[in-house]
Amino acid sequence: MDSLLISAENSAQLLGIGRTLFYSMHSSGRLGPLPVKLGRRTLWNCKELEAWVEEDCPPRCQWQEMKER
Repeated sequence: MDSLLISAENSAQLLGIGRTLFYSMHSSGRLGPLPVKLGRRTLWNCKELEAWVEEDCPPRCQWQEMKER
């Protein structure tokens, strides 16, 4: 991806999952990275998604703790 911030649809595509599963993971806390709000748009940081996958996709609470270190 060339963009730093990407939509939910592009985020799901990057992860190789469907948009519905992506939103389900976000809602339940299984998706570690939190989105950024820019105006009406909700976007995810592409590099953070990649780092999250490299760390074996920990749940959000664990991911946030890892980021703070």
